[in-house]
Amino acid sequence: MKTYRIATIPGDGIGKEVIPAGQQALEALAASSTSFRFEFENFDWGGDYYRQHQMMMPEDGLAALRGKDAILFGSAGDPDIPDHITLWGLRLKICQGFDQYANVRPTRILPGIDAPLKRCRIEDLNWVIVRENSEGEYAGVGGRVHQGFPIEAATDLSIMTRAGVERIMRFAFRLAQSRPRKLLTVVTKSNAQRYAMVMWDEIAKAVSKEFPDVSWDKELVDAATVRMVHRPASLDTIVATNLHADILSDLAAALAGSMGIAPTGNIDPERRFPSMFEPIHGSAFDIMGKGLANPVGTFWSAVMLLEHLGETEAAQRLMQAIERVTADPALHTRDLGGSAGTTDVTRAVCAFLTDGRG
Repeated sequence: MKTYRIATIPGDGIGKEVIPAGQQALEALAASSTSFRFEFENFDWGGDYYRQHQMMMPEDGLAALRGKDAILFGSAGDPDIPDHITLWGLRLKICQGFDQYANVRPTRILPGIDAPLKRCRIEDLNWVIVRENSEGEYAGVGGRVHQGFPIEAATDLSIMTRAGVERIMRFAFRLAQSRPRKLLTVVTKSNAQRYAMVMWDEIAKAVSKEFPDVSWDKELVDAATVRMVHRPASLDTIVATNLHADILSDLAAALAGSMGIAPTGNIDPERRFPSMFEPIHGSAFDIMGKGLANPVGTFWSAVMLLEHLGETEAAQRLMQAIERVTADPALHTRDLGGSAGTTDVTRAVCAFLTDGRG
Protein backbone atom coordinates (compact mmCIF):
# COMPACT_ATOMS: atom_id res chain seq x y z
CA MET A 1 0.00 0.00 0.00
CA LYS A 2 1.37 3.37 -1.02
CA THR A 3 1.73 6.06 1.65
CA TYR A 4 1.47 9.71 0.62
CA ARG A 5 3.05 12.22 2.95
CA ILE A 6 0.89 15.35 3.04
CA ALA A 7 1.77 18.62 4.76
CA THR A 8 -1.22 20.60 6.02
CA ILE A 9 -0.79 24.34 6.60
CA PRO A 10 -4.11 25.83 7.72
CA GLY A 11 -2.60 29.33 7.93
CA ASP A 12 -4.98 32.07 8.99
CA GLY A 13 -8.68 32.73 9.44
CA ILE A 14 -11.05 30.14 8.01
CA GLY A 15 -8.07 28.16 6.76
CA LYS A 16 -8.04 26.67 10.25
CA GLU A 17 -11.56 25.33 9.63
CA VAL A 18 -11.50 24.21 6.01
CA ILE A 19 -8.11 22.47 5.98
CA PRO A 20 -9.11 20.04 8.76
CA ALA A 21 -12.29 19.43 6.74
CA GLY A 22 -10.18 18.64 3.68
CA GLN A 23 -8.06 16.25 5.72
CA GLN A 24 -11.22 14.50 6.93
CA ALA A 25 -12.36 13.99 3.33
CA LEU A 26 -8.98 12.59 2.29
CA GLU A 27 -8.96 10.27 5.29
CA ALA A 28 -12.46 9.05 4.38
CA LEU A 29 -11.20 8.23 0.90
CA ALA A 30 -8.16 6.40 2.22
CA ALA A 31 -10.27 4.40 4.66
CA SER A 32 -12.07 2.73 1.76
CA SER A 33 -8.93 2.20 -0.33
CA THR A 34 -6.67 -0.82 -0.38
CA SER A 35 -4.03 0.88 -2.50
CA PHE A 36 -3.06 4.08 -0.66
CA ARG A 37 -3.12 5.89 2.64
CA PHE A 38 -2.11 9.33 3.88
CA GLU A 39 0.37 10.42 6.49
CA PHE A 40 -0.40 14.00 7.52
CA GLU A 41 1.89 16.47 9.27
CA ASN A 42 0.43 19.79 10.38
CA PHE A 43 2.40 23.04 10.41
CA ASP A 44 1.10 25.91 12.55
CA TRP A 45 2.59 28.68 10.42
CA GLY A 46 0.78 31.96 9.78
CA GLY A 47 -0.29 35.03 11.72
CA ASP A 48 -0.22 33.39 15.15
CA TYR A 49 3.27 32.06 14.46
CA TYR A 50 4.32 35.58 13.37
CA ARG A 51 3.13 37.09 16.65
CA GLN A 52 5.41 34.69 18.52
CA HIS A 53 8.43 34.64 16.22
CA GLN A 54 8.21 37.78 14.00
CA MET A 55 8.14 35.57 10.91
CA MET A 56 5.32 33.71 9.17
CA MET A 57 7.26 30.44 8.96
CA PRO A 58 10.67 29.26 10.16
CA GLU A 59 13.79 30.10 8.22
CA ASP A 60 14.25 26.41 7.46
CA GLY A 61 10.56 25.77 6.80
CA LEU A 62 11.09 24.74 3.19
CA ALA A 63 13.40 21.95 4.31
CA ALA A 64 10.61 20.55 6.49
CA LEU A 65 8.28 20.46 3.47
CA ARG A 66 10.73 19.25 0.86
CA GLY A 67 10.17 15.54 1.44
CA LYS A 68 6.37 15.73 1.29
CA ASP A 69 4.35 14.44 -1.66
CA ALA A 70 2.00 17.45 -1.60
CA ILE A 71 0.92 20.40 0.53
CA LEU A 72 -2.65 21.34 1.46
CA PHE A 73 -2.72 25.04 2.29
CA GLY A 74 -5.46 27.18 3.84
CA SER A 75 -4.87 30.92 3.61
CA ALA A 76 -2.46 33.70 4.51
CA GLY A 77 -3.86 36.94 5.84
CA ASP A 78 -4.38 38.55 9.23
CA PRO A 79 -6.05 41.91 9.96
CA ASP A 80 -3.29 42.81 12.44
CA ILE A 81 -0.38 42.07 10.09
CA PRO A 82 0.32 43.95 6.82
CA ASP A 83 -0.74 41.92 3.78
CA HIS A 84 2.68 42.05 2.13
CA ILE A 85 4.18 40.38 5.20
CA THR A 86 1.62 37.56 5.34
CA LEU A 87 1.79 36.89 1.60
CA TRP A 88 5.53 37.10 1.05
CA GLY A 89 6.33 35.48 4.38
CA LEU A 90 4.31 32.30 3.80
CA ARG A 91 2.48 31.54 0.59
CA LEU A 92 4.91 33.16 -1.83
CA LYS A 93 7.89 31.90 0.13
CA ILE A 94 6.67 28.37 -0.53
CA CYS A 95 5.56 28.95 -4.14
CA GLN A 96 8.80 30.62 -5.16
CA GLY A 97 11.03 28.50 -2.97
CA PHE A 98 9.69 25.36 -4.63
CA ASP A 99 9.45 26.95 -8.10
CA GLN A 100 5.73 26.17 -8.34
CA TYR A 101 5.57 28.19 -11.52
CA ALA A 102 2.20 26.99 -12.83
CA ASN A 103 -0.86 28.10 -10.89
CA VAL A 104 -3.87 26.19 -12.22
CA ARG A 105 -7.44 27.27 -11.45
CA PRO A 106 -10.32 25.24 -12.89
CA THR A 107 -13.71 26.93 -12.96
CA ARG A 108 -17.12 25.53 -13.82
CA ILE A 109 -20.67 25.79 -12.57
CA LEU A 110 -21.26 22.90 -10.19
CA PRO A 111 -24.67 21.18 -9.96
CA GLY A 112 -27.19 23.12 -7.90
CA ILE A 113 -25.25 26.39 -7.94
CA ASP A 114 -27.21 29.52 -8.86
CA ALA A 115 -24.55 31.35 -10.87
CA PRO A 116 -25.08 35.05 -11.65
CA LEU A 117 -24.89 34.76 -15.45
CA LYS A 118 -28.53 33.97 -16.10
CA ARG A 119 -28.09 33.58 -19.87
CA CYS A 120 -25.16 31.20 -19.40
CA ARG A 121 -25.73 27.48 -19.76
CA ILE A 122 -23.82 25.26 -17.35
CA GLU A 123 -21.76 23.82 -20.18
CA ASP A 124 -20.82 27.32 -21.41
CA LEU A 125 -18.62 28.05 -18.39
CA ASN A 126 -15.96 25.39 -18.11
CA TRP A 127 -12.55 26.99 -17.95
CA VAL A 128 -9.05 26.40 -16.67
CA ILE A 129 -7.00 29.52 -15.95
CA VAL A 130 -3.22 29.07 -16.00
CA ARG A 131 -1.42 31.73 -14.00
CA GLU A 132 2.30 32.32 -14.34
CA ASN A 133 3.29 31.90 -10.71
CA SER A 134 6.98 32.75 -10.35
CA GLU A 135 7.74 36.17 -11.83
CA GLY A 136 5.88 38.98 -13.61
CA GLU A 137 4.21 41.51 -11.35
CA TYR A 138 4.96 39.38 -8.27
CA ALA A 139 8.70 39.22 -8.84
CA GLY A 140 9.33 41.30 -5.73
CA VAL A 141 11.66 43.73 -7.51
CA GLY A 142 11.36 47.38 -6.56
CA GLY A 143 11.87 49.77 -3.71
CA ARG A 144 11.07 53.05 -2.00
CA VAL A 145 13.19 56.15 -1.59
CA HIS A 146 12.80 59.44 0.32
CA GLN A 147 10.15 57.86 2.54
CA GLY A 148 7.98 60.39 4.35
CA PHE A 149 9.09 63.31 2.18
CA PRO A 150 7.05 65.01 -0.58
CA ILE A 151 9.41 63.57 -3.20
CA GLU A 152 8.90 59.99 -2.00
CA ALA A 153 8.91 57.48 -4.85
CA ALA A 154 8.12 53.78 -5.02
CA THR A 155 8.55 51.20 -7.75
CA ASP A 156 7.32 47.67 -8.38
CA LEU A 157 8.86 46.15 -11.48
CA SER A 158 7.27 43.36 -13.48
CA ILE A 159 10.05 41.02 -14.48
CA MET A 160 9.51 38.52 -17.28
CA THR A 161 12.19 36.18 -18.54
CA ARG A 162 12.19 34.24 -21.78
CA ALA A 163 12.66 31.01 -19.82
CA GLY A 164 9.76 31.83 -17.50
CA VAL A 165 7.37 32.78 -20.27
CA GLU A 166 8.32 29.84 -22.49
CA ARG A 167 7.71 27.29 -19.76
CA ILE A 168 4.31 28.65 -18.73
CA MET A 169 3.24 28.89 -22.39
CA ARG A 170 4.25 25.28 -23.03
CA PHE A 171 2.42 24.22 -19.90
CA ALA A 172 -0.73 26.07 -21.01
CA PHE A 173 -0.63 24.76 -24.58
CA ARG A 174 -0.05 21.23 -23.28
CA LEU A 175 -3.00 21.57 -20.90
CA ALA A 176 -5.21 22.94 -23.67
CA GLN A 177 -4.12 20.03 -25.87
CA SER A 178 -5.31 17.59 -23.19
CA ARG A 179 -8.81 19.08 -23.02
CA PRO A 180 -11.58 18.17 -25.49
CA ARG A 181 -11.84 21.58 -27.18
CA LYS A 182 -8.07 22.10 -27.59
CA LEU A 183 -8.60 25.84 -27.30
CA LEU A 184 -6.30 28.38 -25.63
CA THR A 185 -6.69 32.12 -25.07
CA VAL A 186 -3.50 34.07 -24.33
CA VAL A 187 -4.27 37.15 -22.22
CA THR A 188 -2.03 40.15 -22.77
CA LYS A 189 -1.73 43.92 -22.43
CA SER A 190 0.85 44.50 -25.11
CA ASN A 191 -0.91 47.57 -26.49
CA ALA A 192 0.19 49.52 -23.40
CA GLN A 193 3.06 47.46 -21.99
CA ARG A 194 5.28 47.50 -25.01
CA TYR A 195 8.30 45.54 -23.85
CA ALA A 196 7.61 42.58 -21.55
CA MET A 197 4.09 41.95 -22.83
CA VAL A 198 5.22 42.17 -26.44
CA MET A 199 7.80 39.51 -25.63
CA TRP A 200 4.98 37.52 -23.97
CA ASP A 201 3.00 37.69 -27.23
CA GLU A 202 5.97 36.78 -29.40
CA ILE A 203 6.82 33.74 -27.28
CA ALA A 204 3.18 32.60 -27.34
CA LYS A 205 3.25 32.69 -31.13
CA ALA A 206 6.54 30.78 -31.28
CA VAL A 207 5.42 28.09 -28.80
CA SER A 208 2.09 27.66 -30.62
CA LYS A 209 3.98 26.15 -33.55
CA GLU A 210 4.83 23.17 -31.32
CA PHE A 211 1.10 22.48 -30.85
CA PRO A 212 -0.53 22.59 -34.30
CA ASP A 213 -3.65 20.81 -33.02
CA VAL A 214 -4.39 23.59 -30.49
CA SER A 215 -6.44 26.56 -31.67
CA TRP A 216 -5.43 29.77 -29.91
CA ASP A 217 -6.19 33.45 -29.85
CA LYS A 218 -5.00 36.55 -28.04
CA GLU A 219 -7.10 38.88 -25.89
CA LEU A 220 -6.29 42.10 -24.04
CA VAL A 221 -6.92 41.64 -20.34
CA ASP A 222 -9.60 44.33 -20.13
CA ALA A 223 -11.44 42.82 -23.09
CA ALA A 224 -11.05 39.38 -21.50
CA THR A 225 -13.21 40.45 -18.54
CA VAL A 226 -16.00 41.45 -20.93
CA ARG A 227 -15.64 38.22 -22.89
CA MET A 228 -15.88 36.15 -19.71
CA VAL A 229 -19.23 37.75 -18.93
CA HIS A 230 -20.78 38.03 -22.39
CA ARG A 231 -19.22 35.12 -24.30
CA PRO A 232 -18.19 32.50 -21.72
CA ALA A 233 -18.58 29.64 -24.19
CA SER A 234 -15.83 31.16 -26.37
CA LEU A 235 -13.24 30.40 -23.67
CA ASP A 236 -11.73 27.15 -22.46
CA THR A 237 -8.07 27.28 -21.34
CA ILE A 238 -6.69 30.72 -20.48
CA VAL A 239 -3.10 31.70 -19.76
CA ALA A 240 -2.13 35.04 -18.22
CA THR A 241 0.53 36.76 -16.17
CA ASN A 242 0.76 36.52 -12.41
CA LEU A 243 -1.35 39.62 -11.72
CA HIS A 244 -3.75 39.36 -14.67
CA ALA A 245 -4.63 35.74 -13.89
CA ASP A 246 -4.97 36.53 -10.19
CA ILE A 247 -7.71 39.04 -11.02
CA LEU A 248 -9.37 37.04 -13.79
CA SER A 249 -9.59 33.89 -11.68
CA ASP A 250 -11.45 35.75 -8.92
CA LEU A 251 -13.91 37.01 -11.53
CA ALA A 252 -14.22 33.46 -12.85
CA ALA A 253 -15.00 32.13 -9.36
CA ALA A 254 -17.67 34.79 -8.85
CA LEU A 255 -19.23 33.98 -12.23
CA ALA A 256 -19.32 30.30 -11.27
CA GLY A 257 -21.25 31.12 -8.10
CA SER A 258 -18.87 31.80 -5.22
CA MET A 259 -15.26 32.31 -4.20
CA GLY A 260 -15.95 29.64 -1.59
CA ILE A 261 -16.01 26.82 -4.13
CA ALA A 262 -12.91 27.71 -6.15
CA PRO A 263 -9.73 25.59 -6.00
CA THR A 264 -6.19 26.13 -7.15
CA GLY A 265 -2.98 24.19 -7.52
CA ASN A 266 0.52 25.67 -7.33
CA ILE A 267 2.33 23.17 -9.50
CA ASP A 268 5.95 22.25 -10.08
CA PRO A 269 5.38 20.40 -13.37
CA GLU A 270 8.85 18.87 -13.25
CA ARG A 271 8.06 17.39 -9.79
CA ARG A 272 11.36 18.46 -8.28
CA PHE A 273 9.49 19.75 -5.23
CA PRO A 274 6.07 19.17 -3.66
CA SER A 275 3.18 21.06 -5.23
CA MET A 276 0.71 23.00 -3.09
CA PHE A 277 -3.10 23.01 -3.31
CA GLU A 278 -5.40 25.59 -1.76
CA PRO A 279 -8.84 27.18 -1.93
CA ILE A 280 -8.64 30.74 -3.27
CA HIS A 281 -11.11 32.35 -0.88
CA GLY A 282 -8.61 33.86 1.55
CA SER A 283 -8.69 34.05 5.32
CA ALA A 284 -12.19 35.65 5.65
CA PHE A 285 -11.68 36.80 9.24
CA ASP A 286 -15.23 38.18 9.34
CA ILE A 287 -16.62 34.63 9.56
CA MET A 288 -13.72 32.93 11.31
CA GLY A 289 -14.75 30.60 14.11
CA LYS A 290 -18.45 30.75 13.27
CA GLY A 291 -18.63 27.46 11.38
CA LEU A 292 -19.87 29.24 8.25
CA ALA A 293 -16.93 28.66 5.89
CA ASN A 294 -17.59 26.76 2.68
CA PRO A 295 -15.20 23.78 2.53
CA VAL A 296 -15.99 22.97 -1.12
CA GLY A 297 -13.02 24.99 -2.40
CA THR A 298 -10.75 22.91 -0.17
CA PHE A 299 -12.39 19.64 -1.26
CA TRP A 300 -11.94 20.59 -4.92
CA SER A 301 -8.31 21.52 -4.19
CA ALA A 302 -7.94 18.03 -2.69
CA VAL A 303 -9.30 16.63 -5.97
CA MET A 304 -6.46 18.43 -7.77
CA LEU A 305 -4.00 17.07 -5.19
CA LEU A 306 -5.19 13.52 -5.87
CA GLU A 307 -4.95 14.02 -9.64
CA HIS A 308 -1.41 15.30 -9.21
CA LEU A 309 -0.53 12.16 -7.22
CA GLY A 310 -1.98 10.00 -10.00
CA GLU A 311 -4.94 8.79 -7.91
CA THR A 312 -7.50 9.55 -10.63
CA GLU A 313 -10.18 7.17 -9.40
CA ALA A 314 -10.08 8.64 -5.89
CA ALA A 315 -10.15 12.14 -7.38
CA GLN A 316 -13.27 11.25 -9.36
CA ARG A 317 -14.97 9.86 -6.25
CA LEU A 318 -14.27 13.04 -4.30
CA MET A 319 -15.53 15.20 -7.18
CA GLN A 320 -18.72 13.12 -7.30
CA ALA A 321 -19.16 13.70 -3.57
CA ILE A 322 -18.71 17.46 -4.08
CA GLU A 323 -21.28 17.53 -6.88
CA ARG A 324 -23.74 15.46 -4.83
CA VAL A 325 -23.45 17.99 -2.01
CA THR A 326 -23.73 21.14 -4.14
CA ALA A 327 -26.79 19.68 -5.88
CA ASP A 328 -28.62 19.71 -2.52
CA PRO A 329 -29.75 23.26 -1.54
CA ALA A 330 -30.02 22.12 2.07
CA LEU A 331 -26.22 21.74 2.05
CA HIS A 332 -25.45 25.20 0.66
CA THR A 333 -23.40 27.45 2.91
CA ARG A 334 -24.12 31.15 3.35
CA ASP A 335 -22.00 32.25 0.38
CA LEU A 336 -24.29 30.12 -1.83
CA GLY A 337 -27.46 31.51 -0.29
CA GLY A 338 -28.01 28.67 2.18
CA SER A 339 -27.70 28.12 5.91
CA ALA A 340 -25.57 24.98 6.14
CA GLY A 341 -22.33 25.10 8.09
CA THR A 342 -18.84 23.81 7.48
CA THR A 343 -19.52 20.70 9.56
CA ASP A 344 -22.76 19.91 7.69
CA VAL A 345 -21.07 19.97 4.30
CA THR A 346 -18.03 18.04 5.53
CA ARG A 347 -20.17 15.36 7.14
CA ALA A 348 -22.19 14.92 3.94
CA VAL A 349 -19.09 14.62 1.74
CA CYS A 350 -17.48 12.11 4.09
CA ALA A 351 -20.70 10.09 4.28
CA PHE A 352 -20.78 9.82 0.51
CA LEU A 353 -17.17 8.73 0.40
CA THR A 354 -17.64 6.19 3.17
CA ASP A 355 -20.87 4.47 2.16
CA GLY A 356 -22.32 6.29 -0.85
CA ARG A 357 -24.82 8.36 1.12
CA GLY A 358 -24.95 12.02 0.18
